[in-house]
Amino acid sequence: MSIGKESELEGMQAVSNAVAITLKEMRAYAKPGMSAKELDDFGGQLLKDLGAQSAPHLAYRFPGYTCISINQEIAHGIPSANKILQEGDLVNVDVSAELNGFWADNGGSFVLGEDIHSHQALVDASKDILHKAIYQTKAGVRIAHIGKIIETEAKKRGFTVIRNLAGHGVGRSLHEEPSDILNCYDRFNRKRFKNNTTVAIETFIATKSSKALTQADGWTLVGNQGGFVAQHEHTIMITNDEPVILTATNGIWE
Repeated sequence: MSIGKESELEGMQAVSNAVAITLKEMRAYAKPGMSAKELDDFGGQLLKDLGAQSAPHLAYRFPGYTCISINQEIAHGIPSANKILQEGDLVNVDVSAELNGFWADNGGSFVLGEDIHSHQALVDASKDILHKAIYQTKAGVRIAHIGKIIETEAKKRGFTVIRNLAGHGVGRSLHEEPSDILNCYDRFNRKRFKNNTTVAIETFIATKSSKALTQADGWTLVGNQGGFVAQHEHTIMITNDEPVILTATNGIWE
């Protein structure tokens, strides 16, 4: 989406605040022994209270208000009642929504409780790499350059990236062009970021895998080589200088 007037920026900021607040509150609410459905129902009620509609449910009939992925699940995890959160789990919550015709997307991985399985280094890498990538994103920069940054920084830390998942344009729908803000370098992608456009940039930093595979439920993604993946995501508006982080209130960099 290209922001052409103040009312459009206000609309994007409103929906971005809704998904950011929901993500932050869901992270704080999550406790060992709770089911993913309980956590999802909490998030769904928050979105409703903020006047927003769950984007995956609205756009794709996803069986949940939010995506909750645990441990070996990379993304699109179904928040079922039989998925019970445990101490030390690597949990990813992805929240996207529609509000008054505008759409925004954000997500974050975190360790639930004590880091008994040593996932924190992976989580920290994902957060730090997203920060570096976003603050290199401005009008005129090649989309492939951001993928190169993410991939290079992951390798420096001893991690891999998921090469077939990508950030994307967002604004008037959940997924817009550009659809290929990859976590790796694609030398054939000559496209550049445009001023005043809104995109969701996300990291998928992995311990072993390089590709996401869809499971039998038709939604859940896991790695082709196993291991774990941490994801973090912000919706931003691109400018000629530093980007505007529309979902900043989610607190994933705190």
